[in-house]
Amino acid sequence: MAVDADPASDEVAEPTADYTGNDLKVDNGFRSRATRRGRGVRGTLLVGLLTLAVIGGLTGWLGWHTHRSEQTQRLNDMFLQAGRQGALNLTTMDFAHVEADIQRVLDGSVGTFYDDFEQRAPAFEEVVKKTQSKTQGTVTEAGIESVSGDSARVLVAVSVKTSNIAAAEQRPRLWRMRIDVQKVGDVAKVTNVGFVA
Repeated sequence: MAVDADPASDEVAEPTADYTGNDLKVDNGFRSRATRRGRGVRGTLLVGLLTLAVIGGLTGWLGWHTHRSEQTQRLNDMFLQAGRQGALNLTTMDFAHVEADIQRVLDGSVGTFYDDFEQRAPAFEEVVKKTQSKTQGTVTEAGIESVSGDSARVLVAVSVKTSNIAAAEQRPRLWRMRIDVQKVGDVAKVTNVGFVA
């Protein structure tokens, strides 16, 4: 059996007032919650991005600082090694091969020290051969006194055993040397030598 619908209820009512669209009201409770939720997400995202930026900056700075420290340590090691080797070169001579010993000193030096040593080398060689001198240096202590750019001052303590035609075996002598070194290319070379009292 069919149910008759009320014909009056099928009609659509005509609006009685002018509709402009401004008459619609939105539930403010819903809008406030949505706005707060959007602000919360944006705030969390902003804090997360700032945290990542800070962590990234800190990581970069630590990496750079570590790299710089390693470079400085390598340079200091090179200076220290050049000072130690310079002291050994100067304190280890043998009349049997004094030319090679002198050349070793010259190869490890530059500047005015090189020029002075090269100029005095013939007289030094003559004395070493005439006295049949042998010296053997051993570094007992070494340390960097100061560093300035591509140069450094190294303090070296050396024990030197000496023998010659007049005295076969002498007591070791203890010398303290202040050796200036300078980076030349990939190596450091001696630029000046002094003795510390």
